Amino acid sequence: MKTTIILVRHGQTAWNEPGERIRGQSDVPLSEEGIAQARATARYIAARWPLTAVYSSPLSRAMETARAIADAQGLPVHPLPGLLDLGFGEWEGLTIAEVRARYPDLWQAWQEAPHTLHFPGGESLDAVRERAMAALEETVRRHPGETVAMVGHRVVNQVLLCAVLGLGNDHFWHVAQDTCAVNQIEWNGRFYRLALMNDTSHLWRPL
Repeated sequence: MKTTIILVRHGQTAWNEPGERIRGQSDVPLSEEGIAQARATARYIAARWPLTAVYSSPLSRAMETARAIADAQGLPVHPLPGLLDLGFGEWEGLTIAEVRARYPDLWQAWQEAPHTLHFPGGESLDAVRERAMAALEETVRRHPGETVAMVGHRVVNQVLLCAVLGLGNDHFWHVAQDTCAVNQIEWNGRFYRLALMNDTSHLWRPL
């Protein structure tokens, strides 16, 4: 039986806009643009994939996106702590310019060798990968043969996509996750197959 996971990144927040700030586990809600993106994403998913369940990171930007998706199909949203965003520690709330000025060596490591970095006061990509993959595997076990949605964050989703492709976290920057991107992961009982990645066509050509 094929189990299908529709993996979604949350919509835009004020911290995603010009002068971008590091979000991490800070609870930043969707902006008006993000709410519109979530609704467009919900319509797109409802038109293509009848869902049996919706799971989400507990952070509000993800939960708001997940509620739009779930409401479109008459489903509740189940918080899933394993999908929580990376803990950026001391970086959270800072702009990119501030991080580059205060932590130049760490910023360079984040850009060039992200798998080697443990954020001061925060987490590493390995820690995120362990809990996010556990969440994915548990969801697959709960829903054999079904199609479910999981709403996460850029870092969480990129780590998961690397994992299902059999890539290490050193490939983190080799995959993209734009706001409200849709990905389709399939589990056939033996291995994961990535059928769709970083689809944002519904945002520029809404249903």
